[in-house]
Amino acid sequence: MSIKVLFEDNHIIAVVKPPGVLSQEDDTGDPDMLTLLKQDIKERYNKPGNVFLGLVHRLDRMVGGVMIFAKTSKAASRLSESVRSRDFGKTYVCVVQGVPNKPQARLTNFIRKDNKQNQVTVYNKPTSDAKEAILDYEVAAVSGRYSLIAVKLHTGRPHQIRAQFAHIGCPLVGDLKYGAKPTAGIAEIALWSTSVSVPHPVSKERMSFRSVPSGSDAWTWWMDAQLEEASGMLSNA
Repeated sequence: MSIKVLFEDNHIIAVVKPPGVLSQEDDTGDPDMLTLLKQDIKERYNKPGNVFLGLVHRLDRMVGGVMIFAKTSKAASRLSESVRSRDFGKTYVCVVQGVPNKPQARLTNFIRKDNKQNQVTVYNKPTSDAKEAILDYEVAAVSGRYSLIAVKLHTGRPHQIRAQFAHIGCPLVGDLKYGAKPTAGIAEIALWSTSVSVPHPVSKERMSFRSVPSGSDAWTWWMDAQLEEASGMLSNA
């Protein structure tokens, strides 16, 4: 499987995850980014023995876009601390069914996950075992009954974007789990990780890596210029 590398040095590697590929191995035995990249690094650099690669953050299986991995344990520890301290910037674009009431807003909710069902429930007020979920969004374009939206995450809860937009009545196209109506020809959830911004774990220089969705499903409904514009929105917010 060909994986696009956006940046690589001795400490980190930034890549574009294809939709449908797991972030890390699970019981299915299907291809996952961690294993694929370890194999790639081992072959490209002719490394003997095991290759270290640290998973710093995850994307849902059907979500494509930018991911960063750590190539040393020190880098993994420092990047994980950036995630915990919310110094790990993440922006996305998505296509939703419907048009949000406000063209731009902050959504603050509380999310509780049911691990058995692999599904989350969204609440408007603090609830037992629920964690705060915050995101900002801005509508980039509207076409009929669909909206192209830029999203900036402030927390990284499971299924957060999918669940919060479903909660306001605008489920993501293709996301049947969270109430989207079936759409002919759509096989993927219309969600893409467009940028990740983080201090380099060694130099501390702020680095940003970007990817624009393209190729299939709901992304073909929009012009390249619209996708490019949406992908750049909120990245510096």
